Amino acid sequence: MADKDNHLVIMAGGIGSRFWPMSTVERPKQFVDVLGTGRTLIQLTMDRFEGVVPRENVWIVTSAKYADLVREQLPDVPEGNILKEPCRRNTAPCIAYVSWRIKAQNPKANIVVTPSDHIVLDTQEFRRVIGQSLSFVRESDAIVTLGMKPTRPETGYGYIQVDLADPCTSNKEIFRVDSFHEKPNLEKAKAYLAEKNFFWNAGIFVWNVSTIVNAFRIYAKDISSVFEALLPYYGSAREQMLIDERFPLCPSISVDYAILEKAEEIYCFPASFGWSDLGTWGSLRENSERDLHGNALIGRDIRLVDCRNCIVHTTDERRVVVEGLDGYIVAEKDGTLLVCRLENEQQIKQYSEE
Repeated sequence: MADKDNHLVIMAGGIGSRFWPMSTVERPKQFVDVLGTGRTLIQLTMDRFEGVVPRENVWIVTSAKYADLVREQLPDVPEGNILKEPCRRNTAPCIAYVSWRIKAQNPKANIVVTPSDHIVLDTQEFRRVIGQSLSFVRESDAIVTLGMKPTRPETGYGYIQVDLADPCTSNKEIFRVDSFHEKPNLEKAKAYLAEKNFFWNAGIFVWNVSTIVNAFRIYAKDISSVFEALLPYYGSAREQMLIDERFPLCPSISVDYAILEKAEEIYCFPASFGWSDLGTWGSLRENSERDLHGNALIGRDIRLVDCRNCIVHTTDERRVVVEGLDGYIVAEKDGTLLVCRLENEQQIKQYSEE
């Protein structure tokens, strides 16, 4: 049975249209069945916390224009737990808002914060790691961030450098963070991989609500003052009006810069459970089942002739036949067809915004 003090925060305000034409600004990738499983990414995110967090303790922070999509796809989430940002201000104001909101309801809450658009292949191991992290922060003032054990010299992720020589006494799988590093070039990424104490920053955080609120009060007073002043109004009819008015006053800054790189009690749980942030069509191909020729096929009836290293995503089409392609994306959605070299996918981003 899930602990009544465990809370889950899913950040779902992103406007990711990287999987165009499948995802768009109107329906970002977190609300799309990217994997062809019948479940969207945000639904899969909620599914993996089953048994860890009670459904009534799930919070979604999203853009006001995506609130209806959240209600449609996550009908079990209480209406009052869908928090609507009036504008984009990065992750620090997002996390501050929901933290003060949860604290007003449960001052003993232990919180997991996760993006809405990542995938996890080993759900059982994921739940174990989250459970261990929640137990750790329940008994300490620590902030825990999950570090993914790297499998390649990846330049698309930030890294966490960890002191592996000194595990925590209460949990030998958790270590103190030495420093955070920006996305590296290939040479640095290879060096990080060789060092063995650098891990991908997954952007998944675990903390007690008092710990994170106090951290904002110390390190980000310009943000904490906004949400501290709204304490009398959380859960009231005036909350949304006041959020619409005052949320834009917050600086646009990530929680990494605002809190994690300044605070002292920062720890990392190095883990391996088949994680990816699915940032590109290429990463989707890498994380999908592939045939003997390296092709990933997501659709009802896809037939390839002399094709290699492609990803074909055509879930709306009855039958698709592709011949003679090597290293291509073929994707169709709502009457829009994309045929593009995988290596050039960033160059076609402009068309998703027209």
